[in-house]
Amino acid sequence: MGVKIEKAAPSGFCSGVGRALEIVTRVARERGGVEMLGAVVHNARVMAELEALGCRVVTSPADIRGGAVVTSAHGVSPELEDELKRRGIEVISTTCPFVRRAQTAARELARKGFLVVVYGEAAHPEVKGILGWAGGPGIATLDTGFLASLQPLPRRIGVVSQTTQVPAQFQRFIKKLVSAAFTQNSDFRLLDTICHDIRERQAQAARLATRVDLMLIVGGRESANTRHLARLVARITPTHRVASAGEISQSWLAGKQRIGVVGGASTPESALEEVLSRLKELTSDHGQSG
Repeated sequence: MGVKIEKAAPSGFCSGVGRALEIVTRVARERGGVEMLGAVVHNARVMAELEALGCRVVTSPADIRGGAVVTSAHGVSPELEDELKRRGIEVISTTCPFVRRAQTAARELARKGFLVVVYGEAAHPEVKGILGWAGGPGIATLDTGFLASLQPLPRRIGVVSQTTQVPAQFQRFIKKLVSAAFTQNSDFRLLDTICHDIRERQAQAARLATRVDLMLIVGGRESANTRHLARLVARITPTHRVASAGEISQSWLAGKQRIGVVGGASTPESALEEVLSRLKELTSDHGQSG
């Protein structure tokens, strides 16, 4: 019996990434290039294509030389936007609508006197931006250990999530947080800010993982959503994460009869097709791939 290779749906860019790339591509073509404050999306292949259009990545506001800059789909803080505008720089935002929703939620919670807790990776640009929108004391974390440093515990705690986190893990975090911090007269607010597209992609990947004996996750090295996908399905079946087809090892495929492939939200369809083609080549000695 031949090796069965199956690609999870949905695949290709999520709506937020697709929107961001449409904006920056249009601007680059209209203006003959544009500066980008950091990577618009976390995928080296996509960024190389943008650079070919005349886009240039700058790592800090001080490095901006032109009169306009594109900000990332991950969003930035309002303080950074204000700084750029004070310098007379046009800000072309590609912030994902789901990220904007999380930013707005954090701002409203802070305005109402809540300590804002962002469930997410503290060093990630999206999380930094969300905390910036809170405009005051806030915490980014993936565990409840931070509570030990808060004495007395704040009466009002509001929680949002990094948009690419795994829902089940967010739920476990919330249960622990409520158990540890919910006391008499507590006011606890929770807003589910996980992206709908990401949620569906994770759910379909997890279902596919139950049907196969190997999963390949295709995406950029810096991509948080790809990293979360890999961790999710690795709990179900053996999993490898690759940025390109060239990284696939023949040894991974030994004895495997069903192989699943899923791409991150910033992984182009062309990269997935190359991975599928490479898998068919590597498994051809074992029979035809389905």
